[in-house]
Amino acid sequence: MEYLMTYGWAILIIAVVLGALFQLGVFNAGTFAPRAPPGACQVFRPNGPGSVQFINLEGVCNGELPQYVGVFSGSSSSDISIPDSASLKPSSISVFAWVEYPSPLPTALLGVVSKGADEHHGFQLGWDFRTGSYFWAEIGDGTASFYTCGQQPSPLPTAGSIHQIGMTYDGSTMSVYFDGKLAGSTCSPNVAIAWSTDPLRIDSIIGGYFGSWPFIANVQIYNTSLSANEVQALYLEGIGGAPIRLQNLAGWWPLNGNANDYSGNNNNGVPNGVTYTNQWSSGYTPP
Repeated sequence: MEYLMTYGWAILIIAVVLGALFQLGVFNAGTFAPRAPPGACQVFRPNGPGSVQFINLEGVCNGELPQYVGVFSGSSSSDISIPDSASLKPSSISVFAWVEYPSPLPTALLGVVSKGADEHHGFQLGWDFRTGSYFWAEIGDGTASFYTCGQQPSPLPTAGSIHQIGMTYDGSTMSVYFDGKLAGSTCSPNVAIAWSTDPLRIDSIIGGYFGSWPFIANVQIYNTSLSANEVQALYLEGIGGAPIRLQNLAGWWPLNGNANDYSGNNNNGVPNGVTYTNQWSSGYTPP
């Protein structure tokens, strides 16, 4: 009892300090892992944008964590706009990105990536927090119809956790993925995507709803529908992973300190109200 009376307060203070440091992510392995600087890895196309002959990766491309991720303000003036390009309007498409699950949850649609004049054109990938918490992808065929495929993860992500979400569409079947796995069942629109000349946007959504992700990172778009095995492989590379299927890569925006396209296709983005932070890894658990 005398020992506890003498040292109990010191032990309690140490426990409180350790708990605070844990909450701040000091003991997270990602805090001490090597960080890739902006542009550390990129796709080299010796014959210019759009070419696939002799295409390869250059630089440090072994999946190191990025130094920075993109932070958006959650307003209509905060996004990254990528000018219209033929390479960003394929008949088949795959779109993937990493996001941090927000806390507190907003009451809004949060866009991740979208392209189109409205929901009847192009595609959207986002998360709907208005009536629950489910992520979804949507394509438009240019008519009065549009086609949505959505799923609520089970269990729901915890606040501050970091995840990969994505979608694929092969011109017939649409699938949504969460952390490399097919979420729910596939959808079958069986329509051709109707593309407009509007820019592709990151952290913006068609229809006037605006929310705010804590951050978005490593956005990749392909002009093909990746297979389930390829999606899993892409996820297992982690948040700093390089693209796969280079010959089908349309755009790659790591958001590691800038909005540049590192796919070699020159689809560089124009940031509006976007900042970059290196304080992001506390909620990240490598796959």
